[in-house]
Amino acid sequence: MTDLTFPAIYPGATIGIVGGGQLGRMTAQAAARLGYRVHILTPEKDSPAAQVATEATVAAYDDAGALKSFAKAIDIATFEFENIPLEVAEALAALVPLRPSTHCLAIAQDRVREKSFLNAQGVPTTPFAAVGSAQELARALETIGRPAVLKTATLGYDGKGQVMIEADTDAAAAFAQLGAARGMLEAFVDFDSEISVILARLDRDRVAAFDPVENRHRHHILDTTIAPAPITAELGRQAIAMAEAIAEALDLVGLLAVEMFVTPDHKLLVNEIAPRPHNSGHWTMDACITSQFEQFVRAICGLPLGNPSRHSNAVMRNLIGDDVEKVQELMADPDTKIHLYGKAEPRPGRKMGHATKLYPVDTGAPKIPLFGA
Repeated sequence: MTDLTFPAIYPGATIGIVGGGQLGRMTAQAAARLGYRVHILTPEKDSPAAQVATEATVAAYDDAGALKSFAKAIDIATFEFENIPLEVAEALAALVPLRPSTHCLAIAQDRVREKSFLNAQGVPTTPFAAVGSAQELARALETIGRPAVLKTATLGYDGKGQVMIEADTDAAAAFAQLGAARGMLEAFVDFDSEISVILARLDRDRVAAFDPVENRHRHHILDTTIAPAPITAELGRQAIAMAEAIAEALDLVGLLAVEMFVTPDHKLLVNEIAPRPHNSGHWTMDACITSQFEQFVRAICGLPLGNPSRHSNAVMRNLIGDDVEKVQELMADPDTKIHLYGKAEPRPGRKMGHATKLYPVDTGAPKIPLFGA
């Protein structure tokens, strides 16, 4: 279990972030406001995170020399996404404190391991089966049924690494299309909505959760987040309690996002977990006393957690690809906050930024779409 007295890393220290994307960028900005320096490790030149950091090491994650130099230059390390080699995280953890732990990373970066872990804790998920060949997929389909979704075990995000299996889909063709040696077959979920809960945790006595939100996707990429989610108070309490139980089972120090399906009979099924800041928490930057990024910094550094309370309702919309061209239109609305990620080239499916429209907190869940969502 977590050492409840682990030494805090105070402002003035240097936080090392593995990954140079927009989550690292917004974490670095939050860290700077708290007086920390930030050093980014990324293979990408002119990355969004490096643009706002104190220093950046541009090297492959598995460059042993660069990793050692990076570790010597920082006081604590973290990661902004899960798709880094586990052995790299383990090597880094041997040199400098790493939060969240490699245990959390190992579970979250492998879908089969993740679902198995959740079920072992009594957390409900959709039925699933690990598959390593076309023959195993065919056998799994006999149990799971159709329709179903075949996913890569690792390295999948924003709909990548997924194959929909319909009634007439050939199993061998589907496994070949997946293009991975290991996969996971999931039963197709009939759901009313998708929600998520984000919380920060230092130990079992110091946990702070943000309000549950509803997430709407477009082409398998998060498009819109509505805060708070239009669900009952009781279902919201259940969602937070489920997220807290998962964080406790992980022995998490840091931030955890838990994505869930709400079924037609008002039950919750956990879809995925992410031990780092999450796209569905971007609204907290403008609508909460403490944002998810500040909470993340506070948690990994062992500082007291901030107040996650919502002072405004919000609708967050991702600016994906050419959506970024609507920035001038959005800026004309004084109640809309704009966040751009410093990416030069808009491409289909590429997250260029996000916009959050704020509403008075006493109006209930926002129902007004953001620029025609």
